Amino acid sequence: MARPVWAGAINFGLVTVPVELYSATEDHTISFRQFERGTSDRIRYKRVNERTGKEVAYSDIVKGADLGGGEYVILEPDELDAIAPGRSRTIDISAFVDLDEIDPIYFQKTYWLSPTKEEYGRAYSLLLQAMRKTNKAGIASFVMRGKEYLTALRPGDELLILTTLLFPEDIRNPAKELKSMPELVSARGKELDMAVSLVESMAEDWTPENYHDTYTQRVEQLIEDKRQGRTIVAEEEPAEPTKVVDLFEALSASVESRKKGKTPTPKKAEPEEDLSELTKAELEKLAKDLDIKGRSKMTREELEKAIEKAGTRAAS
Repeated sequence: MARPVWAGAINFGLVTVPVELYSATEDHTISFRQFERGTSDRIRYKRVNERTGKEVAYSDIVKGADLGGGEYVILEPDELDAIAPGRSRTIDISAFVDLDEIDPIYFQKTYWLSPTKEEYGRAYSLLLQAMRKTNKAGIASFVMRGKEYLTALRPGDELLILTTLLFPEDIRNPAKELKSMPELVSARGKELDMAVSLVESMAEDWTPENYHDTYTQRVEQLIEDKRQGRTIVAEEEPAEPTKVVDLFEALSASVESRKKGKTPTPKKAEPEEDLSELTKAELEKLAKDLDIKGRSKMTREELEKAIEKAGTRAAS
Protein backbone atom coordinates (compact mmCIF):
# COMPACT_ATOMS: atom_id res chain seq x y z
CA MET A 1 0.00 0.00 0.00
CA ALA A 2 1.34 3.42 -0.99
CA ARG A 3 2.16 6.01 1.63
CA PRO A 4 0.99 9.64 1.36
CA VAL A 5 3.64 12.09 0.17
CA TRP A 6 1.96 15.02 1.95
CA ALA A 7 -0.82 15.56 4.48
CA GLY A 8 -2.78 18.71 5.23
CA ALA A 9 -6.12 20.26 4.35
CA ILE A 10 -8.00 21.80 1.43
CA ASN A 11 -9.39 25.26 2.18
CA PHE A 12 -12.16 26.73 0.03
CA GLY A 13 -14.12 29.59 1.52
CA LEU A 14 -14.70 28.73 5.17
CA VAL A 15 -14.71 24.98 4.51
CA THR A 16 -11.66 22.90 5.51
CA VAL A 17 -11.19 19.27 4.45
CA PRO A 18 -8.21 17.31 5.86
CA VAL A 19 -6.63 15.30 3.03
CA GLU A 20 -3.65 13.15 2.12
CA LEU A 21 -1.75 13.39 -1.14
CA TYR A 22 -0.71 10.26 -3.08
CA SER A 23 1.37 10.08 -6.24
CA ALA A 24 -0.85 8.96 -9.13
CA THR A 25 1.94 8.13 -11.58
CA GLU A 26 5.27 6.32 -11.69
CA ASP A 27 8.20 6.09 -14.06
CA HIS A 28 8.67 2.57 -15.45
CA THR A 29 11.63 3.45 -17.68
CA ILE A 30 14.30 0.74 -17.58
CA SER A 31 17.44 2.02 -15.86
CA PHE A 32 20.94 0.94 -16.84
CA ARG A 33 24.36 0.85 -15.19
CA GLN A 34 27.42 1.95 -17.16
CA PHE A 35 30.36 -0.36 -17.87
CA GLU A 36 33.60 -0.11 -19.83
CA ARG A 37 33.15 -2.03 -23.08
CA GLY A 38 34.76 -5.47 -23.00
CA THR A 39 34.98 -5.57 -19.20
CA SER A 40 32.72 -6.04 -16.19
CA ASP A 41 34.05 -2.80 -14.66
CA ARG A 42 31.42 -0.30 -13.50
CA ILE A 43 31.79 3.39 -14.38
CA ARG A 44 31.66 5.69 -11.34
CA TYR A 45 31.34 9.45 -11.18
CA LYS A 46 33.22 11.66 -8.76
CA ARG A 47 32.86 15.28 -7.68
CA VAL A 48 36.16 16.66 -8.92
CA ASN A 49 37.67 20.15 -8.73
CA GLU A 50 38.32 20.96 -12.40
CA ARG A 51 41.46 22.98 -11.51
CA THR A 52 43.17 20.62 -9.04
CA GLY A 53 41.68 17.33 -10.21
CA LYS A 54 41.01 16.37 -6.57
CA GLU A 55 37.71 14.91 -5.31
CA VAL A 56 35.53 17.29 -3.27
CA ALA A 57 33.38 16.29 -0.28
CA TYR A 58 29.64 17.07 -0.30
CA SER A 59 30.06 19.33 2.74
CA ASP A 60 32.49 21.56 0.81
CA ILE A 61 30.20 22.12 -2.18
CA VAL A 62 28.29 25.39 -2.55
CA LYS A 63 26.04 26.66 -5.36
CA GLY A 64 26.86 29.32 -7.91
CA ALA A 65 24.41 31.47 -9.91
CA ASP A 66 25.79 32.16 -13.39
CA LEU A 67 25.81 35.89 -14.23
CA GLY A 68 27.46 35.36 -17.61
CA GLY A 69 30.94 36.22 -18.74
CA GLY A 70 32.46 33.75 -16.28
CA GLU A 71 31.05 35.56 -13.22
CA TYR A 72 29.11 33.74 -10.49
CA VAL A 73 27.36 34.64 -7.25
CA ILE A 74 28.20 31.99 -4.64
CA LEU A 75 25.37 30.89 -2.33
CA GLU A 76 25.70 28.82 0.83
CA PRO A 77 23.14 26.03 1.47
CA ASP A 78 21.94 27.71 4.69
CA GLU A 79 21.33 30.98 2.78
CA LEU A 80 18.98 29.15 0.42
CA ASP A 81 17.32 27.33 3.33
CA ALA A 82 16.65 30.65 5.05
CA ILE A 83 14.47 31.95 2.23
CA ALA A 84 12.79 28.61 1.34
CA PRO A 85 9.03 28.51 2.02
CA GLY A 86 8.05 26.81 5.25
CA ARG A 87 6.26 23.50 5.13
CA SER A 88 2.64 24.10 4.15
CA ARG A 89 -0.27 22.34 5.83
CA THR A 90 -2.97 23.73 3.55
CA ILE A 91 -3.99 23.71 -0.11
CA ASP A 92 -5.65 27.11 -0.42
CA ILE A 93 -8.06 27.38 -3.35
CA SER A 94 -7.93 30.99 -4.52
CA ALA A 95 -10.28 30.68 -7.50
CA PHE A 96 -12.31 28.28 -9.62
CA VAL A 97 -11.82 28.31 -13.40
CA ASP A 98 -13.30 26.39 -16.32
CA LEU A 99 -11.30 23.19 -16.62
CA ASP A 100 -11.26 23.47 -20.43
CA GLU A 101 -9.53 26.86 -20.21
CA ILE A 102 -6.32 25.37 -18.81
CA ASP A 103 -3.91 24.65 -21.66
CA PRO A 104 -2.43 21.13 -21.18
CA ILE A 105 1.04 22.62 -21.67
CA TYR A 106 0.82 23.78 -18.03
CA PHE A 107 0.16 20.28 -16.62
CA GLN A 108 3.12 18.75 -14.79
CA LYS A 109 2.57 15.87 -12.32
CA THR A 110 -0.65 14.32 -11.04
CA TYR A 111 -1.63 13.23 -7.53
CA TRP A 112 -4.70 11.76 -5.84
CA LEU A 113 -6.32 13.48 -2.88
CA SER A 114 -8.12 11.43 -0.24
CA PRO A 115 -9.79 12.47 3.02
CA THR A 116 -7.60 11.58 5.99
CA LYS A 117 -10.52 10.09 7.94
CA GLU A 118 -13.96 8.73 7.11
CA GLU A 119 -15.62 11.50 9.13
CA TYR A 120 -14.38 14.10 6.59
CA GLY A 121 -16.00 12.25 3.68
CA ARG A 122 -19.12 14.43 3.60
CA ALA A 123 -17.28 17.73 3.04
CA TYR A 124 -14.89 16.01 0.62
CA SER A 125 -17.79 14.55 -1.42
CA LEU A 126 -19.56 17.91 -1.46
CA LEU A 127 -16.54 19.64 -2.99
CA LEU A 128 -16.04 16.88 -5.56
CA GLN A 129 -19.69 16.88 -6.67
CA ALA A 130 -19.87 20.69 -6.85
CA MET A 131 -16.77 20.82 -9.03
CA ARG A 132 -18.08 18.03 -11.25
CA LYS A 133 -21.44 19.76 -11.71
CA THR A 134 -19.85 23.11 -12.61
CA ASN A 135 -16.94 21.60 -14.60
CA LYS A 136 -14.63 23.83 -12.61
CA ALA A 137 -11.07 23.34 -11.44
CA GLY A 138 -9.80 24.87 -8.22
CA ILE A 139 -6.57 26.84 -8.60
CA ALA A 140 -4.49 26.57 -5.43
CA SER A 141 -0.96 26.80 -4.13
CA PHE A 142 0.81 24.79 -1.47
CA VAL A 143 4.32 23.88 -0.34
CA MET A 144 5.76 20.38 -0.47
CA ARG A 145 9.36 19.38 0.30
CA GLY A 146 10.49 22.98 0.49
CA LYS A 147 9.08 23.99 -2.89
CA GLU A 148 6.00 26.03 -3.72
CA TYR A 149 3.60 24.59 -6.28
CA LEU A 150 0.78 26.07 -8.32
CA THR A 151 -1.91 23.41 -8.72
CA ALA A 152 -5.26 22.61 -10.29
CA LEU A 153 -7.77 20.50 -8.35
CA ARG A 154 -10.30 18.71 -10.52
CA PRO A 155 -12.95 16.05 -9.98
CA GLY A 156 -12.15 12.48 -10.96
CA ASP A 157 -14.53 9.54 -11.18
CA GLU A 158 -14.18 8.60 -7.53
CA LEU A 159 -11.86 11.15 -5.93
CA LEU A 160 -10.29 14.56 -6.28
CA ILE A 161 -7.22 14.90 -8.49
CA LEU A 162 -4.46 17.44 -7.96
CA THR A 163 -2.14 18.33 -10.83
CA THR A 164 0.87 20.56 -10.32
CA LEU A 165 1.10 23.32 -12.92
CA LEU A 166 4.02 25.07 -14.53
CA PHE A 167 4.25 28.82 -13.94
CA PRO A 168 3.94 31.09 -17.00
CA GLU A 169 7.67 31.87 -16.82
CA ASP A 170 8.36 28.13 -17.23
CA ILE A 171 6.76 28.07 -20.69
CA ARG A 172 9.14 28.90 -23.53
CA ASN A 173 8.24 31.29 -26.34
CA PRO A 174 8.33 29.27 -29.60
CA ALA A 175 9.18 32.41 -31.62
CA LYS A 176 12.42 32.66 -29.63
CA GLU A 177 13.25 28.95 -29.52
CA LEU A 178 12.59 27.85 -33.12
CA LYS A 179 14.89 28.78 -36.00
CA SER A 180 11.80 30.15 -37.72
CA MET A 181 8.08 29.91 -37.15
CA PRO A 182 6.24 27.77 -39.73
CA GLU A 183 4.49 29.73 -42.44
CA LEU A 184 0.90 28.51 -42.45
CA VAL A 185 -0.47 28.01 -45.96
CA SER A 186 -4.18 28.17 -46.66
CA ALA A 187 -5.44 24.69 -47.47
CA ARG A 188 -7.09 24.06 -50.82
CA GLY A 189 -10.77 23.23 -50.69
CA LYS A 190 -10.60 19.58 -51.77
CA GLU A 191 -7.49 18.90 -49.69
CA LEU A 192 -9.09 20.38 -46.57
CA ASP A 193 -12.30 18.41 -47.13
CA MET A 194 -10.31 15.21 -47.57
CA ALA A 195 -8.19 15.93 -44.48
CA VAL A 196 -11.36 16.55 -42.44
CA SER A 197 -12.80 13.27 -43.74
CA LEU A 198 -9.62 11.45 -42.69
CA VAL A 199 -9.74 12.99 -39.20
CA GLU A 200 -13.40 12.07 -38.80
CA SER A 201 -12.83 8.53 -40.07
CA MET A 202 -10.11 8.06 -37.43
CA ALA A 203 -12.20 9.53 -34.59
CA GLU A 204 -12.87 7.19 -31.66
CA ASP A 205 -13.41 7.30 -27.92
CA TRP A 206 -10.33 7.93 -25.77
CA THR A 207 -9.31 4.55 -24.37
CA PRO A 208 -5.90 4.86 -22.64
CA GLU A 209 -5.71 1.08 -22.15
CA ASN A 210 -5.18 0.77 -25.91
CA TYR A 211 -1.82 2.53 -25.75
CA HIS A 212 1.40 1.11 -24.36
CA ASP A 213 5.05 2.03 -24.06
CA THR A 214 6.26 -0.07 -26.99
CA TYR A 215 9.85 1.20 -26.74
CA THR A 216 10.22 -0.16 -23.19
CA GLN A 217 8.73 -3.45 -24.40
CA ARG A 218 11.34 -3.57 -27.19
CA VAL A 219 14.14 -2.82 -24.72
CA GLU A 220 12.92 -5.66 -22.48
CA GLN A 221 12.80 -7.98 -25.53
CA LEU A 222 16.30 -6.89 -26.57
CA ILE A 223 17.63 -7.67 -23.08
CA GLU A 224 15.98 -11.11 -23.10
CA ASP A 225 17.17 -11.87 -26.65
CA LYS A 226 20.76 -11.02 -25.77
CA ARG A 227 20.51 -13.01 -22.54
CA GLN A 228 19.32 -16.04 -24.53
CA GLY A 229 21.83 -15.49 -27.34
CA ARG A 230 19.10 -14.95 -29.96
CA THR A 231 19.49 -12.94 -33.18
CA ILE A 232 18.65 -9.25 -32.85
CA VAL A 233 16.15 -7.97 -35.44
CA ALA A 234 16.50 -4.30 -36.44
CA GLU A 235 13.46 -2.02 -36.55
CA GLU A 236 12.05 -0.84 -39.89
CA GLU A 237 13.08 2.50 -41.39
CA PRO A 238 10.72 5.47 -40.78
CA ALA A 239 8.28 6.59 -43.47
CA GLU A 240 9.26 9.20 -46.05
CA PRO A 241 7.82 12.73 -45.76
CA THR A 242 4.80 13.25 -48.02
CA LYS A 243 5.61 15.38 -51.07
CA VAL A 244 3.33 18.34 -51.74
CA VAL A 245 2.31 16.97 -55.15
CA ASP A 246 1.28 13.68 -53.52
CA LEU A 247 -0.64 15.24 -50.62
CA PHE A 248 -4.15 14.88 -52.04
CA GLU A 249 -3.38 11.36 -53.30
CA ALA A 250 -2.03 10.36 -49.88
CA LEU A 251 -5.12 11.75 -48.15
CA SER A 252 -7.44 9.99 -50.58
CA ALA A 253 -5.65 6.66 -50.12
CA SER A 254 -5.74 7.08 -46.35
CA VAL A 255 -9.49 7.74 -46.28
CA GLU A 256 -10.14 4.81 -48.62
CA SER A 257 -8.04 2.50 -46.44
CA ARG A 258 -9.98 3.58 -43.34
CA LYS A 259 -13.28 2.84 -45.10
CA LYS A 260 -12.06 -0.68 -45.88
CA GLY A 261 -10.95 -1.17 -42.31
CA LYS A 262 -7.26 -1.28 -43.18
CA THR A 263 -4.37 0.72 -41.78
CA PRO A 264 -2.58 2.58 -44.61
CA THR A 265 1.04 1.51 -45.05
CA PRO A 266 3.43 4.44 -45.57
CA LYS A 267 6.35 4.18 -47.97
CA LYS A 268 9.60 3.25 -46.26
CA ALA A 269 12.58 5.51 -46.61
CA GLU A 270 15.05 4.13 -49.11
CA PRO A 271 18.64 3.60 -47.93
CA GLU A 272 20.96 6.38 -49.12
CA GLU A 273 24.13 4.29 -48.85
CA ASP A 274 26.39 3.60 -51.84
CA LEU A 275 25.95 -0.09 -52.75
CA SER A 276 29.49 -0.25 -54.10
CA GLU A 277 30.83 0.37 -50.58
CA LEU A 278 28.98 -2.61 -49.10
CA THR A 279 30.48 -6.07 -48.72
CA LYS A 280 28.88 -8.98 -50.55
CA ALA A 281 27.54 -10.29 -47.23
CA GLU A 282 25.87 -6.93 -46.59
CA LEU A 283 24.43 -6.92 -50.10
CA GLU A 284 23.04 -10.43 -49.57
CA LYS A 285 21.37 -9.30 -46.33
CA LEU A 286 19.87 -6.28 -48.09
CA ALA A 287 18.64 -8.53 -50.90
CA LYS A 288 17.06 -10.81 -48.31
CA ASP A 289 15.25 -7.84 -46.73
CA LEU A 290 13.92 -6.91 -50.19
CA ASP A 291 12.88 -10.54 -50.77
CA ILE A 292 14.90 -10.79 -54.02
CA LYS A 293 14.60 -14.30 -55.48
CA GLY A 294 17.72 -16.26 -56.45
CA ARG A 295 20.00 -13.94 -54.45
CA SER A 296 22.16 -16.80 -53.11
CA LYS A 297 23.44 -17.60 -56.64
CA MET A 298 24.04 -13.99 -57.74
CA THR A 299 27.43 -12.37 -58.19
CA ARG A 300 28.21 -9.09 -56.46
CA GLU A 301 27.39 -7.09 -59.61
CA GLU A 302 24.09 -8.95 -60.06
CA LEU A 303 23.18 -8.28 -56.42
CA GLU A 304 23.76 -4.53 -56.85
CA LYS A 305 21.59 -4.37 -59.99
CA ALA A 306 18.80 -6.44 -58.39
CA ILE A 307 18.79 -4.26 -55.27
CA GLU A 308 18.70 -1.04 -57.30
CA LYS A 309 15.85 -2.42 -59.42
CA ALA A 310 13.89 -3.53 -56.36
CA GLY A 311 14.41 -0.13 -54.71
CA THR A 312 13.18 1.73 -57.83
CA ARG A 313 10.13 -0.54 -58.08
CA ALA A 314 9.27 0.00 -54.39
CA ALA A 315 9.60 3.78 -54.70
CA SER A 316 7.26 3.88 -57.70
